[in-house]
Amino acid sequence: MEFTCPNRDGTVAVGGCIYCNNASHTAQDYLPRTSVTAQLEKGAQAVSRRHKAEKFIAYFQSYTNTYDSPAKLEKLYREALDFPGVVGLAIATRPDCLPEDTLDLISGLSKETYLWLELGLESMQDRTLTWVNRGHGLSAYIDAVERAKGRNLRVCTHLILGFPNESREEMLATSELFNRLDIDGLKLHNLHVIKNTVLERLYRRGEIRLFTRDEYVGLVVDFLERLNPNMIIHRLSGETYRAITVAPEWSIDKIGVHNAITKALENRDTWQGRLYLRQGRSSSERDTSSCPEGAAI
Repeated sequence: MEFTCPNRDGTVAVGGCIYCNNASHTAQDYLPRTSVTAQLEKGAQAVSRRHKAEKFIAYFQSYTNTYDSPAKLEKLYREALDFPGVVGLAIATRPDCLPEDTLDLISGLSKETYLWLELGLESMQDRTLTWVNRGHGLSAYIDAVERAKGRNLRVCTHLILGFPNESREEMLATSELFNRLDIDGLKLHNLHVIKNTVLERLYRRGEIRLFTRDEYVGLVVDFLERLNPNMIIHRLSGETYRAITVAPEWSIDKIGVHNAITKALENRDTWQGRLYLRQGRSSSERDTSSCPEGAAI
């Protein structure tokens, strides 16, 4: 099973996001259009061997995973939940692909299982969203979050740091948006260039500059300081396979990037929420005790 996106099939645009090559977030031995069960079998075997995991969160990741009818989506989601060892779902999608009936479906499932709804914002700047061919603006994201939170769904947002037309201050300001919307989780990605994308052509023509590792690490630490300390950080940097990565080279070394961020936090004697708390905001405790121990596949 494989979804598409409304900025690929002509509904709002064609070509997809300029940085997107689906191979960058798909298992190297993945066979397209195989069933959910077949994908889970392969993924569970790999994760079990590597991490000794016995329980799993089924991750609907590639493209837009709510871009179909509620009836078709429910069939796919429930097929995943029926797989042995699956104790939850993570559903990644775009904010403009969450009609009310689809949100009602996801909300109902969240009462049956552990569930995260992942929304790709990537940037809060509308000019950036236009430049990358997202096909939606910030208002669509805010609307989707508010409707999802109104149904008590856990919302995780994807954000890319390093777009060439954004200032450091604009990137850091996104933390205030997430705090205000009471986002539950966050996945941070550094802008990186993948083969066979529009972004690759721009990069090779010298039209964009990428962060050095030190620049990215410093920005992430600044960003974390401003976030609600109860927000769960699901990811600190983006990575993909060496074979399809154009730049930066440092993004391939995920562990090295994580270690550099940890070291920078220690050297500064700082932490997530340091500036958030200094601004006098009250933070509500989140119950994370129900998070199952396992691995997303």
